[in-house]
Amino acid sequence: MTVVEVVPHLERTDVLAVFDLVDAAARHDGTTPLSEHVLLHLRHGGDAYVRHLLVRDNDAIVGYAHLDTTDEVEGPSAELVVHPDARCRGTGSALIARLTEESGDRLRLWAHGRSDAAEFIATAHGFERSRVLWQMRRSLLTALPSAQLPAGYTLRSFAVGVDDVEWLATNAAAFANLPDQGGWDIDDLQRRIAEPWFDPQGFLVADGPDGHMAGFHWTKAHGGAHDHTHAHPDGAHAHADGQEPHEHSHGHEPLGEVYVIGVHPKDRRTGLGRALLLTGLEHLRKQGLTQAMLYVDAANTAAIALYSDLGFTRWDTDTLYRRGGHGSSAVG
Repeated sequence: MTVVEVVPHLERTDVLAVFDLVDAAARHDGTTPLSEHVLLHLRHGGDAYVRHLLVRDNDAIVGYAHLDTTDEVEGPSAELVVHPDARCRGTGSALIARLTEESGDRLRLWAHGRSDAAEFIATAHGFERSRVLWQMRRSLLTALPSAQLPAGYTLRSFAVGVDDVEWLATNAAAFANLPDQGGWDIDDLQRRIAEPWFDPQGFLVADGPDGHMAGFHWTKAHGGAHDHTHAHPDGAHAHADGQEPHEHSHGHEPLGEVYVIGVHPKDRRTGLGRALLLTGLEHLRKQGLTQAMLYVDAANTAAIALYSDLGFTRWDTDTLYRRGGHGSSAVG
């Protein structure tokens, strides 16, 4: 019988072991099994609404699940990873069964990358596809159209400690139908600002004619020397002390990302979104990056049309699963 341990907080040695587990799975599968949100929780200590589920084999952690019970509207969400050498032994099923015990039938499961195994185990436990995110990519070596800001709009860099509150309000308005993004609070923002990869020059803000924050494009450079998002927790502390961080291999060339891009509802249909996107891509290219990526809801046909028009193509897929009978949370 597989024993699943549930704890509200991970000891330091277990955090390190989970990161080693994530790295082993990423090397085997070609994709990181946990989202940035979960990795940040692990590195920065998580919060009161998180539970950690562990499966051990001779004291080695071979299975891990992160349960977030924050969202009382949509329900608890979870992500899990099993070591490649411990698969097909019931570890994943044991984790899902215990997740269900802890959170009930409203549990949501995220699976990253195209995975027949994830689809199989999710459906075997009564889950159905609810939402799909596309990862899209574009070469930065090919020509980019010039960015044309709407009349009266100006562009600048994000000012840390000055723009925080207004940005949160603009973000909430831009993503009112997407709680995972629109529900960020000051801690969510500051946690990312504190990351070694954060660059305020790559966090572009557009102000409207009356001075309000009309939109933004937060870019990110990761992989190679640009990023330590997936760095081992020990590396995070070393970097804070001014030493070189220890970083595990990303398995890819340095990559730019359209991290978050949003336009306030009253500033839509002005061409601002396109201008912000192009300006951010040009910024990434000036950093010497040759590829850019982004995530978009597969149901957001308008955004996909814009990205496709600018040369982005579908690269990979993340899937959200819910218990049968729950409506889709996909955003149009």
